[in-house]
Amino acid sequence: MASLFDGIRILDLTSMISGPTTTMILADQGADVIKIETPENGDHTRMVSTRHAGMSASFVNNNRNKRSLTLDLKDKRCLAAFHTLVKTADVIVQNFRPGVAERIGVGEMACRKIKDDIIYVSISGFGEVGPYAQKPVYDPLVQALSGLTTVQAGSDQNRPRLVRTILPDKLTGYAASQAISAALFHRERSGTGQHIRLSMLDTVISFLWGSDMGGHTFVGNEFAQENAQSFIDLIYETADGYISVAVQSNKEWANLSRAFEMPKLVDDPRFKTAALRGKNIDDRLSLTQDVLRTRTTQEWLDQLEANDVPCAPVLHRREMRVHPQVQANETIIEYEHPTAGKLRQARAAPRFSKTPTEIRIPPPALGEHTAVLLQEAGLSEGEIAALAKDGAIKLGHTS
Repeated sequence: MASLFDGIRILDLTSMISGPTTTMILADQGADVIKIETPENGDHTRMVSTRHAGMSASFVNNNRNKRSLTLDLKDKRCLAAFHTLVKTADVIVQNFRPGVAERIGVGEMACRKIKDDIIYVSISGFGEVGPYAQKPVYDPLVQALSGLTTVQAGSDQNRPRLVRTILPDKLTGYAASQAISAALFHRERSGTGQHIRLSMLDTVISFLWGSDMGGHTFVGNEFAQENAQSFIDLIYETADGYISVAVQSNKEWANLSRAFEMPKLVDDPRFKTAALRGKNIDDRLSLTQDVLRTRTTQEWLDQLEANDVPCAPVLHRREMRVHPQVQANETIIEYEHPTAGKLRQARAAPRFSKTPTEIRIPPPALGEHTAVLLQEAGLSEGEIAALAKDGAIKLGHTS
């Protein structure tokens, strides 16, 4: 069965998380992704902690379904090999600091001279122009500059807080993969390629605007200061753990009142309408918290579910893996890696009825596919051996 992007080749010059997430999404959907790495150490995530049998979890979880090609692009022979591969490519993705790709000969114009309809993607941290364009960037810095840390704090008076996952990196990967899909569709219709530029900063600000920038939407009526909606969030303590309960409609409020065995709440003047429940949010959430402390999580789940109240347990990661809903969705998959042994990962989230995703290639060893890919680029065995001897490439084992 043909894959969604069967026949699409992507040259992946990225490292860390945002770029590899982008290309892995497309690789899962069938694209032939050639991950181009430096011969010394490759992608930095190969070196980070949580390791087993020479493989890091960070690299493994962002680089399946790719082939690894090592090239020292400062070596003219390697640059020439890259340019040969450009002739066969549909998409090039890079996340160098602005200006670096052009300086080393892999920028858009150099590549477009070789393949006019190429889709060229530049991922940056803060953007390609402006006072922060040349600054080194990591996820926490984008969270800080975008306002995400103050959104996470709840109000401008509270200490800013990081989201404890690298949201800007991963979100940028999802945005970039969607943009590449759209550009491929446009090329299919028009026959022309284009340059896609996106920054982590722009991605997060765009992401926040839909739900967190209401106070800055109407020009001339901006909020001078963001205040907390309530003094607690929608995570509540129970007698033995935590639970989330969220109600919006009048019907759900009536259901909650019944589940709490407090029917008078329906007619409480503080809570009779959605507007009043919002106005009196602290009273409402305090009451909810006081009630939920009186029973265990499972007791409340049973009671709330019986009354059709939106609720869910708060799970640790180890609990999430075995939750019946996660298992019913078959969200988590296991498969054998040739060196790291059995891996556990989340499958690609979208499910296609006619072009299902699959794991065709396990996360590669550094340089694992260098020899075969350079042969595809027209290099002889002697030329490949010479490059390896000079340290311009690394020949990894083949799984």
